[in-house]
Amino acid sequence: MINQPSESLINTHLDQNINRGYKFSWFDRLCLWYPPGWLILFNRHWQHYHQDPDGWNWLEYLLFLIPCGFYVALFSRWLRLGCRSPRTEAEEFNPNYQQAFREEILAPIVQHYFRGELHQVENLPSTGPMIVAMNHAGMCFPWDFISLGYLLGQTRGWIAQPIAEGSLFEHPWMVWWLPPKWSQVLGAVRADLSDFEAAVAQGKILLYAPEGIRGPCKGWRQRYQLQKFDLSFVQLSDRYHIPILPVVCIGSESLHPWTINLKKLRKLFKLPFLPISPLIFALIVFPSMGVWAMRTRLHYFVEPVEKLNDKVFDCVSSQERKLVYQRTKQFQQRLQFRVNQLLNKKLDVLE
Repeated sequence: MINQPSESLINTHLDQNINRGYKFSWFDRLCLWYPPGWLILFNRHWQHYHQDPDGWNWLEYLLFLIPCGFYVALFSRWLRLGCRSPRTEAEEFNPNYQQAFREEILAPIVQHYFRGELHQVENLPSTGPMIVAMNHAGMCFPWDFISLGYLLGQTRGWIAQPIAEGSLFEHPWMVWWLPPKWSQVLGAVRADLSDFEAAVAQGKILLYAPEGIRGPCKGWRQRYQLQKFDLSFVQLSDRYHIPILPVVCIGSESLHPWTINLKKLRKLFKLPFLPISPLIFALIVFPSMGVWAMRTRLHYFVEPVEKLNDKVFDCVSSQERKLVYQRTKQFQQRLQFRVNQLLNKKLDVLE
């Protein structure tokens, strides 16, 4: 935890710069269109709005852009910090910074690189808390969820918060790659049942992957084949009487194509997934490309809101657990049917 004077100083610094906004320089534009530069852009944007003495500096940013230069930059920063890791103290979720990041950094990436489109917007509720449940894939930085959050914000002005794997919060690599508690400040909620339940109880709009980490882990051969769904989102929807909004994403499997996932290797590095593909050679030479993904088209199809169950289940009895399991399985089957239907339409158009 940071002390109160430090927190006030950080908030004052953020409020002052929110009014000024972030202006793209020629270097930022280079980073936007040069894959190893996206990580630079994330960190420079953060440093504009936050005081971050432990962050990367100009020399280290330039090293990012040359082959294997990231390793030199990492060593340089480690020496500069006195042979220690960066401090991780920071404030929690800040909707003002989320909006600034969405408008100034995500907008050009989602609109022109991933070319995200939101379809069937008439199915979007006007407002209110909800669980937005979407098929999740890509074996890379969660661009499918980040892009959906951006599009929902642009269309409805929603402050949507994704449920994120724990490694995005505290993995040692993330501490060096991204700013301190970057995921939390942008609104990510840890994929832990207690945190998930607390967020649902507070009436937030949550972006949720029912497949969990199994979705991205399935690899290229099983693309668009939905994996087993967790039961928690149906249980919490029933308990707090919060609707589930299904969304189907077509295009997310192409974010990191031709991948396989070596379970033993990813466990060795304590990563949620470790994609092995032709792109792995580029990632070895340019580790900063870990937040990058292949150019694709992300199409999001908003389905009608799932009907709320009149009966509240606490899943105490085996009969109640069975009913929740059946509802979850039926939801998965409907989503899989819709995925197949949309893929067939896409193939018909291409033919």
